[in-house]
Amino acid sequence: MKNRACGKILLGFLLLVSQLSWGQSEQDLADEYFKNGEFEKAAAEYGKQVRKNEENGGPAWQTVYRYVVSLKKSKKADEADRQLKRWAKAEGNLKTYALLLIGQNAQEAGDTLTAKKQFSQVYEASKSDPMKIARVGELFEEISSSDWAIQAYQRGQQLTEDPTFHAEDLATLYRGKGDTRRWIETLLPLSQKPDQRERVQGAYQALINTKEEALLETVLYERVQKEPESIATNEMLTWYYLQKQKFSRALLQEKAMDKRLKLSGAKVFELAQLAMTNREYKTAIDSYEYIIQTYPQGTFYPYARRMIINAREEQVKNVYPIEKAEIRKLIYDYQRVLSDVGITPKTLDALRNSANLYANYLDEKDSALVMLDKAITMGKSDPLFVDKCKLDKGDVYLLKNEPWESTLLYSQVEKSQKDDLLGYEAKLKNAKLHYYRGDFTLAKGVLDVLKMATTREIANDAEQLSMLILDNTGLDSTEAAMKEYSAIDLLLFQNKLDEATSQINGMLKKYEKHTLADELIWLQSKIYMKEGKIDEAIANLKTIVDKYPLDILGDDALYEMAKLTDERKKNTVEALKLYQQFLTTYPGSLFAADARKRLRQLRGDQIN
Repeated sequence: MKNRACGKILLGFLLLVSQLSWGQSEQDLADEYFKNGEFEKAAAEYGKQVRKNEENGGPAWQTVYRYVVSLKKSKKADEADRQLKRWAKAEGNLKTYALLLIGQNAQEAGDTLTAKKQFSQVYEASKSDPMKIARVGELFEEISSSDWAIQAYQRGQQLTEDPTFHAEDLATLYRGKGDTRRWIETLLPLSQKPDQRERVQGAYQALINTKEEALLETVLYERVQKEPESIATNEMLTWYYLQKQKFSRALLQEKAMDKRLKLSGAKVFELAQLAMTNREYKTAIDSYEYIIQTYPQGTFYPYARRMIINAREEQVKNVYPIEKAEIRKLIYDYQRVLSDVGITPKTLDALRNSANLYANYLDEKDSALVMLDKAITMGKSDPLFVDKCKLDKGDVYLLKNEPWESTLLYSQVEKSQKDDLLGYEAKLKNAKLHYYRGDFTLAKGVLDVLKMATTREIANDAEQLSMLILDNTGLDSTEAAMKEYSAIDLLLFQNKLDEATSQINGMLKKYEKHTLADELIWLQSKIYMKEGKIDEAIANLKTIVDKYPLDILGDDALYEMAKLTDERKKNTVEALKLYQQFLTTYPGSLFAADARKRLRQLRGDQIN
């Protein structure tokens, strides 16, 4: 008996599966006829399904809709009308579908009164249930009755008291009607949900740099005034300002939000970091200043004290010629941080930074060494910090023309930071030291290992220097030209710009047809950049692009031209052209990813 019962259950299950599969195949067959334009056959198949499901909860909307369409396309409009009138007297979903389709027919015929009567019945029957009215909104969309769909979705939001309820559907309808303001307003509440904010920003991105952009700013500002306590709404306005590179406006917004919501400077500090990344040093300085003055006992205070000097330092370094008085002021500021806050893990970098200012900008190399020794002593509990200071010391000794001291320090860091980023950096410095001294075979051996380094920056630097050596050695037994060139490169590292310029001019006359000609022009452009002669630097780079486009510096020169035009000349229109030219000419360049990202930023594209 038990086995017989199990057999009956199994047989019943198989019959059910068979029926479901058959039903599915009938649906597929009808859909296939419909897609192929065989409407008479489609009507026959859909009709079977409608009749089969009338007594069982009613057929699906798509089945009814396609059945009616197929009848009309088969020149059986009268039959379609009879069916709709019959269904309109039924109950449940089938009645709703019939009323909608009758209304659609009336609407297409220009009978607006009949259409309104039918649609009103559907709306009234569902307006008390948020799920039903939302489904009605979807059906109104299906029959292209956008005004009624909007009314249905709005009712759903009223019932749920949730402005995000079907907000995307509602916004899409407004967009379709050309009502940009309501589209913006309807999407905005979705930004309150962290997982939806990027999607909203992506949608708004389409307005940036268009005639509708001003409307976006207006709506965002109005909403902030209306909802001053909403962090998400405030962040959307800040996001807009950042897309437009309006960092000072973004700071005003973040400061206002910080005061209202008592955020302890957290958002302002985030903006400062972003401003530093984008070389917006004035905004970064103003941000750190706000934190220092407003929250002297706050978490971000010691960081802000240190970072504001970093920002000022970068600002000073990017104004030519560099004023030594400003450098001394920066060193004094670093000393005040150490005095006021004390030497802690948060402020140790102030010692390193001061030492590098002494060495690189004041030519006080002994003072730099004394300060680095002090930093090493104070930071001995942090091996990574100590090794960074050792690399700095190695650089200072190279400035002093004491390469043996440099290589000793670089080698120590190579050993202690083996297989780590700092170890690779030390190895690269040693390779460059061999190159400066004319030991090209030794340098290239180290560089070829570094080309497989884990960081792109180090691998790229190693690849470029290795190619320079490969292309310009072996041409004569003494490698005289290459040795003269590497000696000039060392002078440039040591900031002996006048001497380097004199030797470059001499080499250009002596080796006018040599393969090093473009490299010499490249070095001259680097000197111009250090001297703040941006127009002259760009002219040199253009010479390389025009005369040596296929040499190894062709892509470097064009990319550097674009960057100088962008960052120093602030000529966005010309920079866009140069970045586009670069990506078209050198799509496989190591700089392509960075150029593409910056191009998108300048165009106002969404950046994830």
